[in-house]
Amino acid sequence: MLLDDAAVLVTMDGGRREIERGWLYSRDGWIEHVGGPSDPRPPADERVDCSDLVLIPGLVNTHHHFYQTLTRTRAQQSELFDWLVELYPVWSRMTPDHIRVSTITALAELALSGCTTAFDHHYLWPAGTSVDHQVEAAAEVGLRVHVSRGSMSVGESSGGLPPDSVVEDEDYILTETERAIDAHHEYSPGAMTRIVVAPCSPFSVSRGLMRASADLARSKKVTLHTHLAETRDEESYCLDTFGLRPVDLAESVGWLGDDVWFAHGVHLSGDDIKVLAHSGTGVAHCPTSNMRLASGSAPLSDMLGSGVSVGLGVDGSASNDGSNLLAEARQALLVSRLSRAISGSQRPLIGARATLELATLGGARVLGRDDIGSLEPGKVADIAGFRVDDVALAGAVDPVAGLVLSGPFRAAEVWVHGRRIVEDGRLATLDLGRHLSEHRRLARMLND
Repeated sequence: MLLDDAAVLVTMDGGRREIERGWLYSRDGWIEHVGGPSDPRPPADERVDCSDLVLIPGLVNTHHHFYQTLTRTRAQQSELFDWLVELYPVWSRMTPDHIRVSTITALAELALSGCTTAFDHHYLWPAGTSVDHQVEAAAEVGLRVHVSRGSMSVGESSGGLPPDSVVEDEDYILTETERAIDAHHEYSPGAMTRIVVAPCSPFSVSRGLMRASADLARSKKVTLHTHLAETRDEESYCLDTFGLRPVDLAESVGWLGDDVWFAHGVHLSGDDIKVLAHSGTGVAHCPTSNMRLASGSAPLSDMLGSGVSVGLGVDGSASNDGSNLLAEARQALLVSRLSRAISGSQRPLIGARATLELATLGGARVLGRDDIGSLEPGKVADIAGFRVDDVALAGAVDPVAGLVLSGPFRAAEVWVHGRRIVEDGRLATLDLGRHLSEHRRLARMLND
């Protein structure tokens, strides 16, 4: 496949090249050549005219809760803990159909924003539901996914936040997690499905489960994820329950390293940031959700300045309440500048290209992947294209920056492993209208 004559080809390679009238050649889903207007093109079975497109690496979403597409706009006046208390009983009624349908909806919405790889943190498993339902559903859309066998094991009667009805036995959690890895995890480069070990949070699992989860993940050579340092309430809970702040708690149970990333990291001290940077631990930055739930703003400039690996996450569709990763890049830029002004920091302003990098290369690093995140030989052909004649880019002398500063945008074209997922702004892999009718029916059933 030859994607030819792009208005701009944004490579995110080592030189961060942006090639006007650039082209990209892939074979069997792998990029073999990238060039400029004067470079000879190899012969191709398929040529796509990209003269009206800015081509970028497919966006990488590092934190989501797909099932929450079923419960948007609830608990509008609540902070995190109250929001969860309202929604736990609703989510406890989910069936396998809810899991399948919400997974497809979330991935469809992400694909239309230019996302090609997404991690989902699923930690609540009503009877009959499993990771299998997510993996099957993701294959229908065609995005690259990392899905988790998340968990909650400490309910209200044991001092946790979730009701006892939604927590699970820890031996069962570990057994089912290992089964999910063995059944679905792909270790090879270009993997379409990977499994992540992901206990939910410090206020819903035990220290014993955290340690055992880390041991399991490392024995299976898979990655680890949890929520951490999201709210002041969480910090107070950790101090009252464990006598430790969240990052210290994570360190005490073996949860630091380049195979670990945390969602949020809103309430990190300077020492916390140094610990994360030194250990190679990553962070999924979710600015919209953090504002929606009044949690605060993660210290993005300080994390990046200290060398912490940071990616972007749209977080749950009931706390965002959308799934547009390019919009999340814009939000990250704006919130970082607001926080800088409030704090009086003298750090340089974070620019549009820096936040676009968080949504591509940054996300790839956080997920532990070196085969995605840039458009260069040896990487998979995960590509998103946006029209330069979109009304939102009218007058944008720098269309690459415009993708972040302007908008909102819908991707015109998206390829995952060389397969076209979005064509002319529409999903090419499923009948979205018919699917959304079923999604609405199941959402009404859940919310009644």
